[in-house]
Amino acid sequence: MTILMLDILTTASILFVVAAGLMIILGVMKLINFAHGAFLTVGGYVAFMAGSNGLNPWLAAPLAGVFGFLAGLAVERVVIRPLYDRPLDAILATWGLGIVIGQLITIGFGRGVQFAESPLSGTVSLLGIDYSAYRLALAAIAVGLAAGLSALLYLTRFGLNARAVIMNETLARGLGIDSTSVRAVTFGLGAGLACAAGALITPLLSVDPNMGLPWLVNSFMLVLVSGMSFPSLMVAALVLGGAQVVVSTYLSPILGGMTIVVVAALVMRINPKGFSRA
Repeated sequence: MTILMLDILTTASILFVVAAGLMIILGVMKLINFAHGAFLTVGGYVAFMAGSNGLNPWLAAPLAGVFGFLAGLAVERVVIRPLYDRPLDAILATWGLGIVIGQLITIGFGRGVQFAESPLSGTVSLLGIDYSAYRLALAAIAVGLAAGLSALLYLTRFGLNARAVIMNETLARGLGIDSTSVRAVTFGLGAGLACAAGALITPLLSVDPNMGLPWLVNSFMLVLVSGMSFPSLMVAALVLGGAQVVVSTYLSPILGGMTIVVVAALVMRINPKGFSRA
């Protein structure tokens, strides 16, 4: 039972880290970034390359985050910004971008499976059992990320401007807020978080050009039921991730892979607001 509870906690932490970038873009820009899975994959390959070049594995996630942020700024400027007045086209553009990124990765690295070095190996004795040290570290990282993002949104000037844009972009512009810059930084931040998340989860998985696709689906379902709130996203990750772990443990890993989608659909059917208090 202890192992099960730790599995639920760490799985929820991983899901939160993976979905945070998608949520921040959707919350501020009202844009579903279908390239989110591709950015996760890019982060995975950054971790692989960092390890291959002898860098400290702990540097993989920061490097991936910086690369993703800069790439996100470029993508927002070239691809997304011209389509602000055509939101459906902007969403389709992110889908096409994800396909292009996947093909470029395939050209550069091939279709083979790669593996990245884990920054923390071995187990830790906790509650009378030995448990993966790296999974526990990811749980701590998720808590720190949630605190950092909450501080960014509620304790900084950028966060104030972003929340103004979320509530009423036209009014925010009238008050002198540069909503274009807010959108650019938001997309860059979301892409950076996605790449960093890809680097963080890579030591638990293999790396291949399609590794981000399952995470895109799960991230979208989590964001759908979270109501654009980080506390709600944490609750959604815990409930849906917990359901996935339980089904995978007691029934079948194959059924477990579908659990998040099924439970999210049931939650939205019962309560269209999901886990949000709004």
